[in-house]
Amino acid sequence: MFDALSDRLQATLGDLGRATRLEEAAVDRAMREIRLALLEADVNFRVVKDFVAGVKADALGDDILKGLNAGQQVVKLVHDRLAELMGSADSHLAFGRPPTVILMTGLQGSGKTTTSAKLALHLRRQGKLPGLVAADLQRPAAIDQLEQLGKQISIPVYRTDTEDPVRAAVEGLERAKADGLDVVIVDTAGRLNVDDALMDELARVRDAVKPLNILLVLDAMTGQEAVNVAEAFQERVAFDGVVLTKLDGDARGGAALSVKAITGKPIKFASVGEKLDQLEVFHPDRMASRILGMGDVLTLIEKAEAAVADDDQAEMERRMRAGEFTFDDFLASYRMLRKMGPVKGILKLLPGIGQQLDGVDIDEAQMARVEAIVLSMTPHERRSPLIINGPRRRRIAAGSGTTIDDVNKLLTARKQMQKMMKQMGKGKMPGLPPELTGGKPRR
Repeated sequence: MFDALSDRLQATLGDLGRATRLEEAAVDRAMREIRLALLEADVNFRVVKDFVAGVKADALGDDILKGLNAGQQVVKLVHDRLAELMGSADSHLAFGRPPTVILMTGLQGSGKTTTSAKLALHLRRQGKLPGLVAADLQRPAAIDQLEQLGKQISIPVYRTDTEDPVRAAVEGLERAKADGLDVVIVDTAGRLNVDDALMDELARVRDAVKPLNILLVLDAMTGQEAVNVAEAFQERVAFDGVVLTKLDGDARGGAALSVKAITGKPIKFASVGEKLDQLEVFHPDRMASRILGMGDVLTLIEKAEAAVADDDQAEMERRMRAGEFTFDDFLASYRMLRKMGPVKGILKLLPGIGQQLDGVDIDEAQMARVEAIVLSMTPHERRSPLIINGPRRRRIAAGSGTTIDDVNKLLTARKQMQKMMKQMGKGKMPGLPPELTGGKPRR
C-alpha cells in the first residue's frame, strides 16, 4: 500500500547524503519533496503541514546524534514523526468483566462483517472465547454471510428473527453470556453514506449493549474520504479505535497517515489480506520502519512463530546450523512460508530488501510448480537428492507436469539453498534463489 510513498521518501532522504551537519537549504529541499510525497499519498493537508513543520523544527533544532550523518539524522526524525502520526504506541483492546462487548461500526462495503469474523479468530488465538452477534438487518444476506464465516472458523454466531437491531443485539448478547463466552462482537448495520438513520440506530444499539470497545472499520482504498467518514462517526458515536481494511491493496496510504491526527483515535488493527487469519495488530513504529525501507523484523518473527510449531522450529534451526537441506526440508519450509503470506510481502519485512524488489516479479504459481516437482519424488529421493539421475528426472518431470529443465533447475537451486542454510547458520542473510520464487527482473 505504501510502495509509492516509501520510494519517494527513501529517494528524498537519500539525497541528503552523508554530510556531517544539516544545512537549512538542504532541509528545505527535502521538506518540499516530503510535502509533495505526502500530498500525493492523499494525506490530509493539515496533517502534512504540521508534519513537515515538525520535522523541520526537529532537524534544525537538534545536534547530529553521535554515530549518525545528516541524512541518517533526518531519516530518524521522519521515522519518529511518522510513528507519532499513526499513534506512537500500540493501542490494545480494553477487556473488563466478561463478557467484553465489542461494537463494530462502519459504512457498507468497508468489510465490517468479514472484519468481525477476523477479529473473533484473532481473539481466540489470544486465548479468548469469542462469539459473534448478527445485528446488521439492513444489508441482504449479511446475517447469512456472518454465519458462513463463523462456521469456517468454528465460532458461534447468534442471530435473532427480528427486524429490530436493538433486540437482535441484546438477545444475542444474552445467549452468548449464557454460553459462557468472554468476548462478544456485535456486527451492526452500515449505510452507503453517513446519515441520521444510521447514527440513531448505532446509538440505540450502543446504549443497549454497553460496549467496552467501539471499533470503526474503514476502507483504506477510499483514501481521504475514509478520514471524512471517521470524523462523522467520531462526532456521533465516539468510537475508540479504527480497523483499516484492504491495507494490502494499492491505496496511497492517506487514511493510515491521517486518521489518528484528525480524530485522535488510534488504528488498532489492519486487515492485510482476504483470508480470515490476515488481521494484524497495528504497530505505528513498525509501519513507519516499513515506509522508510527499514524492514520489520519483529513482525517477521511473529509470523514465523505463528506458522511453525515449537518442536519444528527447533529441528529446523538445528538442520540450518548443520547446513542440511533435503527436499523434505524444502516442503516444510515452503508450507511455513505459505502460511506467513505472499512471498514478496514477507521479503519486504527484511531490512534493506524492499528496494531490491523493485522491478522484480515473484511468481507464486512458480512456487506451486516447484512443490509439485518435489511431491513427484519418492520419499527416498526427497531425503537423498544426489541419487536423482537422468531416468528419475524424466519420471519426476512427467509426474509433475513440468519439464526436465524445470527439474534440473530445482536440483541446482537445492544446492544453492543448502549453501544459503550454512551461511544463515553462521549469522549471514543471503538472498533466495530465483528458481524457488519464480523471481525475474521485469523487462
